[in-house]
Formats: sequence, structure tokens, C-alpha cells
Amino acid sequence: MTAHEHQAWSSGTYAQAMHVPQHGLSLRDAEGWHFPLDLERWCARADEADRTVLRRCTGRVLDIGCGAGRLVEALTGRGRRQVLGIDVCPSAVITTVCRGGSAMSRSVFDPLPDEGRWGTALLIDGNIGIGGDPRRLLRRVRNLVHREGLLLVEVASTDVDERRRVRIHAGQRPVSAVFPWATVGAAALNRQAALEGWTEVERWSSAGGRHFVALRACR
Repeated sequence: MTAHEHQAWSSGTYAQAMHVPQHGLSLRDAEGWHFPLDLERWCARADEADRTVLRRCTGRVLDIGCGAGRLVEALTGRGRRQVLGIDVCPSAVITTVCRGGSAMSRSVFDPLPDEGRWGTALLIDGNIGIGGDPRRLLRRVRNLVHREGLLLVEVASTDVDERRRVRIHAGQRPVSAVFPWATVGAAALNRQAALEGWTEVERWSSAGGRHFVALRACR
């Protein structure tokens, strides 16, 4: 994760939105591409699409880019004691803790507790884009889970495989420096995951049109 990416998520408009969700935030690049940041949903309780992910979690769960902590909260409420959210945004960590979850302010590329011992890792809400290099991210997460660990990824609805230079925008106004981001669909994720020690075990979609892939670590 670059310094600009870290700063974009950890301060300013996005960080403030963890406490007071704002409409109209998005990632945009210079070519007109945009990805809405659905803070209202992210700051709410886990919905039915989220629950399809939660039901597939096994063992210790690491939520990478946990945001306001809805998944950590939901898992903790189900009686799971070994759940940790990580996020570079201190406001997100505070919000997660206030919701009764465990979280720490850390990048996935920083040293983390219990590396190699997590049962399930989560990359939801587009977080496969973190760092702008999915293969590097997949390689890193492979080292975080145990030898048969699970990675649950939310992917794009179409078969895309894109690398972009984006900013966070409030409406049409940029509110961050430029940083790298990636977007991948299920097929592209499968191709890249196979090169980094993962095998696809399941794909599914929610009634609301969200799409997910489950990857299992290869021994």
C-alpha cells in the first residue's frame, strides 16, 4: 500500500464518513471510471448478502479492510471469539470497537498477529483492489491463513481485470491524492489466484446482485 493510498483512507472525507456516513463518495480515475463507496450500507448492520459470506467462515476470521466493522460485529454476535478486523483508517477501527468487535489500525502488508494461523480471510466491498496489485495481495493473504485456509472475495459483476489510478471523490470533487486500485471479476481472480497458491472452491451471487468467490489455500 502506497503512502498516498494509506492517507486517502485514513484521513479526510472518508475517515469522517465512518462516523457520519456521506452520500456521493466514490473512487474515480481520469478516464471517467467510477466505483461508488456505499458508506450507508457499509456502516449499517450486515445484510443478507453479507450473511452468505459469514455462513462460509471457518476458524479464526481476519476481515481485511473492515471499514465500520459490520462483518466483525456480526461474526462476534454469532459467538465467534477469534475475529479481528484490520483497517488503515483509525476512525474505522474506533467504530468497529464501539460495535463490540476487535480491530486494529494496520495495513494488510504490515506485520499482523497470528500470521499463518487464520482460518478465513475476508476481502469484501471491493477490497481485492487494495494496493492495485491483486496477485501481490493474494500472495500476502496466502501467508496469513493456515495451509488449508479460506479466502472469501467479493468480485466485480463482469469479467474485468483492471488496474487504475484513482482518487476518492465527494461528488465530482477530488478529496484525496492519486493512488493505485484494481478491479477483478471471478474469472480474472481465479487465474491470478492459481498463480499464488489458491484454488477456487465456490462462486455464488446474492439476490442483490453482489458476487463472491471462495478460494482455498493449496497445501
